[in-house]
This record gives sequence, structure tokens and C-alpha cells, in this order.
Amino acid sequence: MEKVTVNFTLNGDHESITVNPNLTLLEVIRDVFGLTGTKEGCGHGECGACTVLLNGKAVNSCLVLISQVEGKEVTTIEGLSRDGSLDPLQASFIETGAIQCGYCTPGMILSAKSLLLKNGNPSDEEIKTAISGNLCRCTGYAKIIKAIKLAARNGKTKDAGGES
Repeated sequence: MEKVTVNFTLNGDHESITVNPNLTLLEVIRDVFGLTGTKEGCGHGECGACTVLLNGKAVNSCLVLISQVEGKEVTTIEGLSRDGSLDPLQASFIETGAIQCGYCTPGMILSAKSLLLKNGNPSDEEIKTAISGNLCRCTGYAKIIKAIKLAARNGKTKDAGGES
């Protein structure tokens, strides 16, 4: 199979990689760039563990072929923190105890980030809809919703590039 060169922005850095075109964004994030915060759960777009932001929108990276990110901006959980500081949304998850085993946490946070970038004051129903593609087997979602509401209430909706 002939390889393709893909140019995109990953966590604020411009990247150019030459890879097999049948690789998923998930495989490239984890195996090429070594960013293991993005998890593989089901591999079929059902669990949300692999959620990243693609041009600010939450997507399942297991369903995105690497060629589809040409010219786009990808943000992983590693891209949210800046200068050694957690993103306020990450901090709210810790503050409210919305993390337990942690497997779903990166995808859950990125789904919430996508919502807060569009809507800085979401209702409970809007939060539930935004995270509906992310499965969590530990927290029961109440603490996750509380964390997202806390971040929204505090006006902490920094964009993925670190701007307020």
C-alpha cells in the first residue's frame, strides 16, 4: 500500500507525517506520537474513550482515517494543559471527584470541552447530550455533570489552544 503524507496541527504543533492511509487517527496519536491519553476502548465508535477534538468538535478518533485530518487541528487530552497547568475543565473533574479509574476521563473531558466551546452555560440536558457518546462504568455520571457545570459556572471555557 502506498503511503500518504498528512499535514495537520496536533496540540498546537504543525505536523507532517507519512503513513499508511488505512491508519486511524487513534493509531497515529498513540503509536506514532506516543500520546497515550487517548484510549482505545471498543474500536467501533461506541464508547467514546478515544474522543479527541477535530477543529474543536468531539470525534471518535477510532473512526477517523488519518487522511481525513489533512489541514485540520487535532487536540488530545495532552493538548489541554498549558505551561504545566491543567485546563480548568480538567481541574474541575479532579475537584468534584469525577475521576475514578480514569479510563473514560480524557474522552469525557474532551466531549465536555467541545460543548463548553460552543455553549458556556449549558443545561443539564445539553451536558447529558454532549457526553452521551462517552461510557463510564465507575462514577454514575453525577460527578461528571457536576464537574462540567462547575467549569461552566466559573466561566472556565478556555479554547483548546489555551486562550480564554
